[in-house]
Amino acid sequence: QVQLVESGGGLVQPGGSLRLSCAASERIFSNYRMGWYRQAPGKQRELVASITNGGTTAYADSVKGRFTISRDKVENTVYLQMNSLKAEDKAVYYCVAQRGGAYWGQGTQVTVSS
Repeated sequence: QVQLVESGGGLVQPGGSLRLSCAASERIFSNYRMGWYRQAPGKQRELVASITNGGTTAYADSVKGRFTISRDKVENTVYLQMNSLKAEDKAVYYCVAQRGGAYWGQGTQVTVSS
């Protein structure tokens, strides 16, 4: 059974920062593309950022320049550093491991509010 364990969500003021973490098994981390999706109330789930095991990254236009995805091969963990957060970034953020099919984490809530 694949486990993706997320952490790091919470409440932050506009302009603030949060870092999300997603820990995976070594087998998954080394062989899957890792990424973060988010889903806001009433909206479809959307890709935020992804990173291949070779380190190639991709970002949604709405987060470019503000969010950074990275992966730690020692800790088998993928991170999403979120800076300059806006109210519209409020959503449940999901870690995903993809290779053909996908494995999903349980989600972590990010709320941006003053």
